[in-house]
Amino acid sequence: MDLKTAVKTYQFAERAKSELIICSQLVTALAGYPDTERTGARRMLIMVMDSVRAELQFAFRGTEQGEFRRAIDLMGEAISLTESEQYGAASLRLSEAISMVTTAAQGAWQTLGEHGLI
Repeated sequence: MDLKTAVKTYQFAERAKSELIICSQLVTALAGYPDTERTGARRMLIMVMDSVRAELQFAFRGTEQGEFRRAIDLMGEAISLTESEQYGAASLRLSEAISMVTTAAQGAWQTLGEHGLI
């Protein structure tokens, strides 16, 4: 990985990781909402998740790192599972997406370290 890609990858990955953790926490919380509130909350959460997926797509286009592509796919699955009220499975997909972007960040960190930038 060249330095320019490493910088962009690390930046995108750290941001995505934070957003994915928030999504995971929200999916977990959604299961505990009263039935009367869950439908609206689910719609809002899906909008947030779709925004995070768009950020991952931007990261992939900017870096062409396969981990971002896999995270996009996992987000799509998590959104579908959330729509189907399968919150536990959605949370697992989000965890996998977090792992993907963490792997991307780790590779970028290593490249940056090898060049004495961190």
